[in-house]
Amino acid sequence: MRLRNWIAVLVSVLLLAGAGVAGILVNRSTVQAVEKVHRTDTTALGDNNAELTGQLQYYSTVELGRIGALLAAGTAVSVEQAKAALAAAAKKTNTFQYGLLITDPSHHVLMASGDSPLPATEDAGWQPMWAQLDTAAATESAVDDYGFSNVMQVAGSDPAKPASYVAAVAVPFTRAGVPAGYLIGLNHVSSTSLQGYMRELKSDYHRTTIVDAAGRIGAASLDEVLGTTVNPEILRNRTGASAFVEYLEGEEKMIAVVIDIDHSGWYYIRTQTKASFDGVVYNRSQTLNLTLLAMLVIGVVGITLLGYRTQITRRRADERFQALFQHAPDLVSVLDAGGRIIFSSPSTTSVLGFKAGSLAGHSVFDVVHHEDQPQMREKLGALLADPAGVLRLQCRVRTADGQFRWFDFTASNQMANPSLNGVVINARDISENRAFQERLEHEAQHDPLTGLPNRRRMHDKLNSTLRADAVAVLFVDLNGFKPVNDRHGHEIGDELLRQVADRLSACVRTEDVLSRVGGDEFVILMPGTVAPDDAIAMAGRVRYVLELPFRIDGHEIGIGASVGVHLAPAATDPDEALRAADHAMYEIKHSSRIPAGVTVRVGRHRAVD
Repeated sequence: MRLRNWIAVLVSVLLLAGAGVAGILVNRSTVQAVEKVHRTDTTALGDNNAELTGQLQYYSTVELGRIGALLAAGTAVSVEQAKAALAAAAKKTNTFQYGLLITDPSHHVLMASGDSPLPATEDAGWQPMWAQLDTAAATESAVDDYGFSNVMQVAGSDPAKPASYVAAVAVPFTRAGVPAGYLIGLNHVSSTSLQGYMRELKSDYHRTTIVDAAGRIGAASLDEVLGTTVNPEILRNRTGASAFVEYLEGEEKMIAVVIDIDHSGWYYIRTQTKASFDGVVYNRSQTLNLTLLAMLVIGVVGITLLGYRTQITRRRADERFQALFQHAPDLVSVLDAGGRIIFSSPSTTSVLGFKAGSLAGHSVFDVVHHEDQPQMREKLGALLADPAGVLRLQCRVRTADGQFRWFDFTASNQMANPSLNGVVINARDISENRAFQERLEHEAQHDPLTGLPNRRRMHDKLNSTLRADAVAVLFVDLNGFKPVNDRHGHEIGDELLRQVADRLSACVRTEDVLSRVGGDEFVILMPGTVAPDDAIAMAGRVRYVLELPFRIDGHEIGIGASVGVHLAPAATDPDEALRAADHAMYEIKHSSRIPAGVTVRVGRHRAVD
């Protein structure tokens, strides 16, 4: 009997040991899968924010280049006039609210837009900006012809105030096509649009920062850390790739994700405690492992206690899993090989509006926009073919009320994982970020005053159309616009330009493209137009509507327009077509021998005054 009892005890111990080892392995595999998805998702979010930051910084160089072009094209002949033009340009920009500078090629300041104190010349923060510009000049690069400084403290200000820190952006400055130095824009790091976006990322669990190459913080989810430096361990041994860095801050274990930002050489850094990053799953998994080991020690209680303990453990594991995703802002789902939803997290209710568990058994393609389904089917098939595959994609998902929102998907193949046996998907709502990115793209291709396409957008359209079709190019230049500005001021002049844009918009056809390409210059593209009479008729309508009086702020203002017309056949170089229309307009504008309304030249181009 004693031997039989020992055998029963041994069998119980072996069964418990087998169950314990299996539980530890399954738990470890599940934690690794969730941690992998979590790290991938954290990196994806960081990549997205770093890309948005890089775009904001790049668009600041575009705006600075436009300011430089306007200043270079000005008529100022004295230092006082040039400084006045620089001050006027500084007042119009929201990006460089601290001011604008012009330096000579040797980096000496020639003039500034205001009297605000500037960072010291010997401040090391200037060096990265000059190094970028010198590298671009040495390589004769026209793509990266700009420079970004590090964060600098303004001399004489209170170091405790975030507003005492500024950052600079510089582009080459030319006059008459000759390099004349550099145009520099300065901004308060505490009041930039980038800092406003960072404040929206404020969280009780992590801190988001944008730091320069020296580690000084130029934007952060907490205003009080602006101008301070991050822990040097975070940026040590950078390789240029996205990376997680673990370090100590006092006695606290910390973890940071670091991502390089294009254009500026700055970094996106998100930091938090290691405990909060690992979360409930990791901590509970350690507790489960200890519990299983304890069960091995008390295995002599027999098979009955083993079954009871196993059941309790499984139920607790399910409860922990539910607690983990109950209030998570992301959607977590598990799909089978056919794309049917096996599990969806409770956040489905708060994010999409569906009742908890109502999507189980349905195909994931039932809630995916029909235009995005082919791409998702293709990538899901590729993922299933790779046992260790992980993929990312963005697509639109239908909510319970029938609307569609953009989500960023991270999916990993866990078909071989016995605890999941499916494809694990982590989805985050990026509708607001995507809308913000689309707005940035729209602003980069449209004139901010009139809302019309700018020269870049017009040139792209002309280039694409001329590949297969003829285009009539009308170059419109306003007559008498400068006296309006001189007599009534720039506010009246700006309103006049907006009304001119409205009248021209009413003249063009649906398929035509109207753009503002200069101060008082507009271009109309008429795709498919080969008959001179059609283009001349459009020019006549333009002249007629612009010769009608404009009423602005109690003033009746009369102007006119000179219109250059060029009929460009298919395959014409777009720059040549624009130059031809510009020359035609110039000839009629400056020729006193050509009567109004008469076609000047038959052939390559025409002009109408």
